[in-house]
Amino acid sequence: MMAGIKKGSLVRVVKEQLEGSLEAKASDVRLPSYLFDSKGEILDVNDDYALVQFYVPTPNVWLRLDQLEEAK
Repeated sequence: MMAGIKKGSLVRVVKEQLEGSLEAKASDVRLPSYLFDSKGEILDVNDDYALVQFYVPTPNVWLRLDQLEEAK
């Protein structure tokens, strides 16, 4: 697990890490702007993935830890 990112952490998605990834290819190719423009909260961590809740009316999403950075 990446240092500092744990349950309850506020994070941002790293655009360069998500674009072109397996996770991005498994979804709509048009990634929504809220992924990059807003903060999300870590709800759960499982191995190399974190369940992220964004404060918009959308489902939670599992993303790889290397695709996230702590929000400042």
